[in-house]
Amino acid sequence: MSGRTQLMWDDAVTGYDFGESHPMNPVRLALTMGLVRAFGLDGAVDVVAARPAGESTLRLVHREDYLAAVRAASEDPSQADQLYGLGTTDDPAFSGMHEASALIAGQSVAAAEAVWRGDAAHAVNFAGGLHHAMPGGAAGFCIYNDAALAIARLLELGAERVAYIDVDVHHGDGVQAAFLEDPRVLTVSLHEHPRTLFPQTGWPEETGAGAGAGSAVNVALPAGTGDAGWLRAFHAVVPELLADFRPQVLVTQHGSDTHFDDPLAHFAVSLDAQRSVMEACHDLAHEYTEGGRWVALGGGGYAVVDVVPRSWTHLVGIAAHAPVDPESVIPSSWRDEVYARTRQLGPMRMTDGRTPSWKPWEEGYDPANRVDQAVLATRRAVFPLRGLLA
Repeated sequence: MSGRTQLMWDDAVTGYDFGESHPMNPVRLALTMGLVRAFGLDGAVDVVAARPAGESTLRLVHREDYLAAVRAASEDPSQADQLYGLGTTDDPAFSGMHEASALIAGQSVAAAEAVWRGDAAHAVNFAGGLHHAMPGGAAGFCIYNDAALAIARLLELGAERVAYIDVDVHHGDGVQAAFLEDPRVLTVSLHEHPRTLFPQTGWPEETGAGAGAGSAVNVALPAGTGDAGWLRAFHAVVPELLADFRPQVLVTQHGSDTHFDDPLAHFAVSLDAQRSVMEACHDLAHEYTEGGRWVALGGGGYAVVDVVPRSWTHLVGIAAHAPVDPESVIPSSWRDEVYARTRQLGPMRMTDGRTPSWKPWEEGYDPANRVDQAVLATRRAVFPLRGLLA
């Protein structure tokens, strides 16, 4: 297996554009790639532009009638069918929507193929992680579910155990739905509680169905969760599950909308804690998969200048085994790019100045603590189904 890391990138992914007033501004992708280059990380990875996902690949997850509806809306946005979630406030139709969505999906699928075949140990597609799209509909700013497609492609290639870890502030509902009855796929989502945030799913009692019972894991954390609680919940659930499941490939989704500056959610997580989870995912991939097979995706994130580019540049650096020092001063050339594109001033350093720490679950829990209540609810719901102690 090659020790190199692949970074999936094509400038055309910025064509995934719902319009100026939409929170998911593609400038976040362009600025991330600009910061990757400013730190010289493009020299530490193989930058690869993959082909768009074709019809047969898209049909691994999505229904044929939905694909036809996306194509029709892409050709004529005025004909978008809202019964498929298209042409809505969340998912406005735009010309070229199918092509841009298929291109992003193609990068994630190619990333999965690269790590499975041994062309790379790790592969990153920060334009991906569009985890809300369902087999038959768009949802939550997501047209095609590239994360589910990457996993489905791994199964098609012969993988028998794929673990998916989603740390976006929103529940990874589309990926869970795609594999709800498939014991070959373990989906774990840490997210804000469905009482207070879209998509109002991801309760701890959602544990899979049929043969997949025990293969869906949901940690629904209270609004206001900060670094210590978020990291405690991650480490109280994820490593033990992976040790039991022994995945052949680890796919992770790193939506940066857990950040305290994100305008669409209610967590209080720092960039430094996000970086800590990225490092943990990297370590877990090396610990539990052969050759460290790791596919890392982006996701949500709507603080498009101050948070998203820094977070995902850290992700690229970690995957490239060339981590960016959090104390690094951000190159002035990138801050000039930020101002030219947005008329905003960019951040100065690659840190929020936090030193993340957490209390390990093994040291005991506090039944009055809301984060601990959430962790315990998850462990009690799913761990016994996997033969583990809650």
